[in-house]
Amino acid sequence: MIISPDLAKTMGQLTLELRRPIGVLLTRRGQVQEVIVGTELTLASATLTLFRTGSRALRGLRFIRTQLHDQPLNQEVLTDLAFLRLDLVGILSVADDGRLGNLYLANLLPPNAAGQLFKVWQSIPFHSIKVACDEFIQDLETELQQACAQYAITHGKESAILVSASVKSKAEQEERLAELEELAVSANVAVIDRMAQRTSDGHQRYLLGSGKMKDVLIQTLHRGADMVIFDQTLSPAQLRAISEMTDIKVIDRTQLILDIFARRAHSREGKIQVELAQLRYLLPRLSGRGAQLSRLGGGIGTRGPGESKLETDRRRVRERITHLERELARFARHQDRRRSRRGRFELPVISLVGYTNAGKSTLLNVLTKSQVSAQNRLFETLDTTSRRLRFPEDREVIITDTVGFIRDLPQELVGAFRTTLDELREADLLLHVVDVSAVDVDLQITAVEAILEELQLMAIPRVLVFNKSDQASPQQVEWLCRRYGAIGISAIQPTTLRPLLARLESHVKALLSPDDQRSETLQGNDAVALAT
Repeated sequence: MIISPDLAKTMGQLTLELRRPIGVLLTRRGQVQEVIVGTELTLASATLTLFRTGSRALRGLRFIRTQLHDQPLNQEVLTDLAFLRLDLVGILSVADDGRLGNLYLANLLPPNAAGQLFKVWQSIPFHSIKVACDEFIQDLETELQQACAQYAITHGKESAILVSASVKSKAEQEERLAELEELAVSANVAVIDRMAQRTSDGHQRYLLGSGKMKDVLIQTLHRGADMVIFDQTLSPAQLRAISEMTDIKVIDRTQLILDIFARRAHSREGKIQVELAQLRYLLPRLSGRGAQLSRLGGGIGTRGPGESKLETDRRRVRERITHLERELARFARHQDRRRSRRGRFELPVISLVGYTNAGKSTLLNVLTKSQVSAQNRLFETLDTTSRRLRFPEDREVIITDTVGFIRDLPQELVGAFRTTLDELREADLLLHVVDVSAVDVDLQITAVEAILEELQLMAIPRVLVFNKSDQASPQQVEWLCRRYGAIGISAIQPTTLRPLLARLESHVKALLSPDDQRSETLQGNDAVALAT
């Protein structure tokens, strides 16, 4: 049965005495888990911990509440049903003489073409209820799990709903969400839906308003998504508040980028830089009792066996950060020695810079006849790669490929990858590669230049190159080249590279003084050794 007659009768009597609604949360065995007085349904933390849920299951609780007037379910109750993933919700009317009246019920629905979240039943007189509750809930949960399992089999990967909440216009948010979707795909995440919400004040607690946040989480649960990914970086307080609201995994843009970097880092240095960035991001987001202890600054009451696990974790994270910073310092000294070797031979250095996935690695492969990994996905290159480039007149340079940039590059990454980005300081020329087929070419150029300015690299001469010209109209490429004084190429069409090679050779010729011909007579093996 949905609720025992004796329990319902007791609730009706208490409702009359208190003149307030009485609600009970019942387990699937019919045991009372919580008693709630009033209309607000907020589950205790103990209940949330004991009855966890997700996008592929119900919580295992049903909620029945009394009311003094015979009224159907309102939107607030239906929202709680969907948000909390309850088995059932019901409102039981109580007459002035204490008699139990109609019972109004609703249950969730599996994902469907109509997009309906729940089914609202017709009212049933309480004493006429003939519903096999256990069988009904079991069948319902089986349907929900089958629908989500079918999605998982079809896509075979984690899934997410993307959310943007900012003061920017809808058009700007959609552009950013499109880039966020590319990042998600690069992390092997299937994107189910994208949502953009324009906010006026940022809603500091949840980033979104609490009502809109509930709507997002409800859609995530209903669509069978595994997580929500925010385009904006969530502060520690916001992440904590959202985590208290739901069991769904919630991450932000920075975490997503860090995850991609963790997947792509192959060298020892790259792995250290990524781990350092992750720990710097994690440290202020460690929450719990340790948050109060950390304000004490150590000392009496915080030392010895009584030290909390969280405070111990914080200390270990700090120690690990210090260790990794020492490791990177050693790599930096090694790089300095390598650069000094190049300096002795005065080989010019050309560094490729640009937005992620602009085609820098492909261009490096074509120019130097190399086989560096170059796939059509964001942040394919994390580790610095140097190769020899020989011009027709037998002049040689070192050409270097570095990590791609992105707008609002997380500060944790800028700091951790500073030793890698310092490689750019030794460049005699920066080759700024731009994807001419990108929707937001101007924004990408601005984002790269902003990072170069932050790294104090704007004084180094630059050549702007519009790559992937085969994917844009000739008129568009020609107009952009005239506007920016750039060169249009397609890295996969070597014949288009002649103007670029001529420009590079003229720069190199200007760099080499007449007395410095020894750099042009280096043996091939020496040049390779210097480049690696």
